Amino acid sequence: MEIKEINNEPANYPRRKPIQPLAYFIFTTRWLQLPLYLGLILAQCVYVYHFWVELTDLIGAVMGNQAALQHILDAVAIEGAARPTKISETTIMLVVLGLIDVVMISNLLIMVIIGGYETFVSRMNLEGHPDQPEWLSHVNASVLKVKLATAIIGISSIHLLKTFINANSYDEKTIIAQTGIHVVFLLSAIAIAYSDRLMSGTSAHSEAQESH
Repeated sequence: MEIKEINNEPANYPRRKPIQPLAYFIFTTRWLQLPLYLGLILAQCVYVYHFWVELTDLIGAVMGNQAALQHILDAVAIEGAARPTKISETTIMLVVLGLIDVVMISNLLIMVIIGGYETFVSRMNLEGHPDQPEWLSHVNASVLKVKLATAIIGISSIHLLKTFINANSYDEKTIIAQTGIHVVFLLSAIAIAYSDRLMSGTSAHSEAQESH
């Protein structure tokens, strides 16, 4: 039996209901988020500039530039603790961790910008593009929350590591507080991932029952 086509659509294809003007207007308001994502792109540019300033000063300090050295020492100095007077392995490590921190925050911005735009504003139609992020192919609000929680844990880990390196310069309460905050982030990410897994399992179970 041949299926007749009307307007190039199969006869059994469900016709799309016309969108009411008010509903269309409300749906169009999603584009109000576009300036927010453009603002995050500008913030990304600020982080790129900050990264290169710090990297240039680190290289200059190692090469003997006194102005760059003073900037690096000021950057790693801790309020209330003795200021370092020369560059050392610990100083270099702290600066490098700061650079890694910038990169991880930049990665977080990319996930928010691309994932948020794809999820809440408009499709990018990147299917088949060689540079499409692997996670973007199945991104949704739940996946984005898990990705962001994981990125925040990574950023918190960097800050905690910087604190442990300078443990002698901090009091016990500060170290315990930062460790507790990191544990809270970790437990929150686990809770979010577990909730997403429960919701995905429930959805898959419902689809399996409907198919039968």
